[in-house]
Amino acid sequence: MKSNDLKFIVQEKYGQIAKNSTSQNKSSCCGTSGCCGELEFSMIGDEYTNLEGYNPDADLGLGCGIPTQFAAINKGDSVLDLGSGAGNDCFVARSIVGDTGKVTGLDFTEEMVARAKENNKKLGFTNVEFVQGDIEDMPLPDSQFDVVVSNCVLNLVPDKSKAFAQIMRVLKPNGHFCVSDVVIKGELPEKLRQDAEMYVGCVAGAIDMEQYLAIIAGQGFKNITVHKQNVIDIPEEVLKTGTTGIYSITVSGSK
Repeated sequence: MKSNDLKFIVQEKYGQIAKNSTSQNKSSCCGTSGCCGELEFSMIGDEYTNLEGYNPDADLGLGCGIPTQFAAINKGDSVLDLGSGAGNDCFVARSIVGDTGKVTGLDFTEEMVARAKENNKKLGFTNVEFVQGDIEDMPLPDSQFDVVVSNCVLNLVPDKSKAFAQIMRVLKPNGHFCVSDVVIKGELPEKLRQDAEMYVGCVAGAIDMEQYLAIIAGQGFKNITVHKQNVIDIPEEVLKTGTTGIYSITVSGSK
């Protein structure tokens, strides 16, 4: 598929997810368990319920980690969440930055931005905002954020080099990012690469872990650290020969 076709699929699918309940999403291809035609897989994110700032209304069950856990966010920081969805990680980050900081959520899908704004209106935060935009071409100023986070989203971006170049651009000098994402070790079977539903389900958009880290380094980031990696369960008959595993990782790097 062409890049624009993939973006359309992602936008259409997540637009529908934004209209669903959390329980509906957790049984979808993008949630904690999925069934895409004959391909079944488990996408189990980390547990949010005990985190300060957690809002069940903003949790659509779409994550594959908790990037704020290793993001070294401080009180007063300006934080950007890429692919912010209904606002889950933004509200966790808001609990850390406090009243003196600021949190911005960027999402590609109009319906997601609307749902996040609705959640924020209920919470009454004046220092949390949500913006619609493309991660490959963010509608945000240079050198604006202390920390950039993202949760199981960058793998959906067709051009990951552009994505990390944009992260570098919007970070302040000495700023840093921390993202949870999906990577593979080995070759991804062609069936998964071709299946649009699996792409939106976060698997077929994944690239090799070493390539992923090389892209980050290639954009000039330093102190690149993989804090955590968990196996995502894919049936062996789906993986076939050549793939050694699909993982969720949480990785950080500094400008």
